Amino acid sequence: MVNISDSIKSKNVLGEPLQQCSCNPITGWYRDGSCKTDSSDVGKHSICCVVSEAFLRYSKAQGNDLSTPIPQFDFPGLKDGDHWCLCALRWKQAYDDGMAPWVRLEATEISTLEIIDIEVLRKHSYQSTQ
Repeated sequence: MVNISDSIKSKNVLGEPLQQCSCNPITGWYRDGSCKTDSSDVGKHSICCVVSEAFLRYSKAQGNDLSTPIPQFDFPGLKDGDHWCLCALRWKQAYDDGMAPWVRLEATEISTLEIIDIEVLRKHSYQSTQ
Protein backbone atom coordinates (compact mmCIF):
# COMPACT_ATOMS: atom_id res chain seq x y z
CA MET A 1 0.00 0.00 0.00
CA VAL A 2 0.96 3.70 0.10
CA ASN A 3 3.51 5.15 2.58
CA ILE A 4 2.08 8.38 4.00
CA SER A 5 4.22 11.00 5.78
CA ASP A 6 3.04 12.44 9.10
CA SER A 7 2.99 15.92 7.55
CA ILE A 8 -0.11 15.22 5.43
CA LYS A 9 -2.19 13.16 7.85
CA SER A 10 -4.70 15.98 8.25
CA LYS A 11 -5.95 14.91 4.83
CA ASN A 12 -8.59 12.30 4.11
CA VAL A 13 -8.29 9.37 1.69
CA LEU A 14 -9.59 11.63 -1.09
CA GLY A 15 -6.68 14.05 -0.55
CA GLU A 16 -8.99 16.73 0.90
CA PRO A 17 -9.09 18.22 4.43
CA LEU A 18 -10.06 15.58 7.00
CA GLN A 19 -13.65 16.09 8.24
CA GLN A 20 -15.10 15.27 11.65
CA CYS A 21 -16.29 11.72 12.21
CA SER A 22 -18.39 12.07 15.37
CA CYS A 23 -18.72 14.08 18.53
CA ASN A 24 -21.78 12.14 19.72
CA PRO A 25 -20.42 9.75 20.75
CA ILE A 26 -17.02 11.41 20.87
CA THR A 27 -14.52 9.34 18.90
CA GLY A 28 -10.95 9.30 17.66
CA TRP A 29 -7.49 8.57 19.00
CA TYR A 30 -7.44 12.09 20.48
CA ARG A 31 -11.14 11.94 21.46
CA ASP A 32 -11.71 15.09 19.43
CA GLY A 33 -14.24 13.68 16.97
CA SER A 34 -11.63 13.17 14.25
CA CYS A 35 -9.97 10.00 12.94
CA LYS A 36 -6.59 11.74 12.99
CA THR A 37 -3.77 9.52 14.28
CA ASP A 38 -0.08 9.67 15.04
CA SER A 39 2.76 7.19 15.47
CA SER A 40 1.72 6.44 19.08
CA ASP A 41 -1.63 5.09 17.84
CA VAL A 42 -0.54 1.50 17.34
CA GLY A 43 -4.08 0.49 16.35
CA LYS A 44 -4.33 3.28 13.74
CA HIS A 45 -7.89 4.44 14.55
CA SER A 46 -8.13 6.06 11.11
CA ILE A 47 -11.34 4.80 9.47
CA CYS A 48 -14.59 6.66 10.08
CA CYS A 49 -17.29 3.98 10.01
CA VAL A 50 -21.04 3.93 10.32
CA VAL A 51 -21.61 0.92 12.56
CA SER A 52 -24.53 -1.48 12.20
CA GLU A 53 -26.03 -4.00 14.59
CA ALA A 54 -24.52 -6.81 12.48
CA PHE A 55 -21.05 -5.26 12.69
CA LEU A 56 -21.36 -4.68 16.44
CA ARG A 57 -22.30 -8.35 16.96
CA TYR A 58 -19.42 -9.44 14.72
CA SER A 59 -16.95 -7.18 16.54
CA LYS A 60 -18.07 -8.49 19.94
CA ALA A 61 -17.64 -12.08 18.73
CA GLN A 62 -14.07 -11.16 17.71
CA GLY A 63 -13.34 -9.92 21.24
CA ASN A 64 -13.83 -6.19 20.57
CA ASP A 65 -17.08 -5.29 22.36
CA LEU A 66 -18.04 -1.83 21.12
CA SER A 67 -21.68 -1.96 22.21
CA THR A 68 -21.34 -2.29 25.99
CA PRO A 69 -20.94 1.01 27.87
CA ILE A 70 -17.76 1.49 29.95
CA PRO A 71 -18.57 4.45 32.21
CA GLN A 72 -15.11 4.67 33.79
CA PHE A 73 -13.75 5.55 30.33
CA ASP A 74 -16.74 7.75 29.39
CA PHE A 75 -17.62 5.22 26.69
CA PRO A 76 -21.40 5.07 26.13
CA GLY A 77 -21.33 1.94 23.96
CA LEU A 78 -22.14 2.16 20.27
CA LYS A 79 -25.47 1.54 18.62
CA ASP A 80 -26.67 1.04 15.07
CA GLY A 81 -25.96 4.16 12.98
CA ASP A 82 -23.24 5.64 15.22
CA HIS A 83 -20.13 6.99 13.51
CA TRP A 84 -16.85 5.73 15.02
CA CYS A 85 -13.12 5.79 14.30
CA LEU A 86 -12.21 2.15 13.83
CA CYS A 87 -8.74 0.62 13.67
CA ALA A 88 -7.73 0.07 10.06
CA LEU A 89 -6.64 -3.52 10.70
CA ARG A 90 -9.97 -4.27 12.48
CA TRP A 91 -11.86 -2.90 9.50
CA LYS A 92 -9.74 -4.97 7.12
CA GLN A 93 -10.42 -8.07 9.22
CA ALA A 94 -14.16 -7.35 9.06
CA TYR A 95 -13.86 -6.76 5.30
CA ASP A 96 -12.06 -10.08 4.81
CA ASP A 97 -14.89 -11.75 6.78
CA GLY A 98 -17.62 -9.99 4.77
CA MET A 99 -18.70 -7.84 7.74
CA ALA A 100 -17.10 -4.44 7.06
CA PRO A 101 -19.18 -1.42 8.08
CA TRP A 102 -19.77 1.52 5.74
CA VAL A 103 -16.94 4.07 5.54
CA ARG A 104 -17.18 7.87 5.46
CA LEU A 105 -14.32 8.65 3.06
CA GLU A 106 -14.24 12.37 3.83
CA ALA A 107 -13.61 11.60 7.53
CA THR A 108 -11.17 8.70 7.01
CA GLU A 109 -7.53 9.67 7.45
CA ILE A 110 -5.21 9.29 4.45
CA SER A 111 -2.87 6.98 6.44
CA THR A 112 -5.52 4.29 6.00
CA LEU A 113 -4.20 3.86 2.46
CA GLU A 114 -1.05 2.29 3.93
CA ILE A 115 -3.24 -0.71 4.82
CA ILE A 116 -6.33 -0.65 2.59
CA ASP A 117 -6.63 0.17 -1.10
CA ILE A 118 -8.76 3.21 -1.98
CA GLU A 119 -10.93 1.16 -4.36
CA VAL A 120 -11.88 -1.21 -1.52
CA LEU A 121 -12.83 1.81 0.60
CA ARG A 122 -14.81 3.37 -2.26
CA LYS A 123 -16.87 0.18 -2.60
CA HIS A 124 -17.79 0.53 1.08
CA SER A 125 -18.42 4.27 0.93
CA TYR A 126 -21.34 5.51 3.00
CA GLN A 127 -22.21 8.04 0.27
CA SER A 128 -22.75 5.25 -2.22
CA THR A 129 -25.62 3.99 -0.06
CA GLN A 130 -27.46 7.33 -0.03
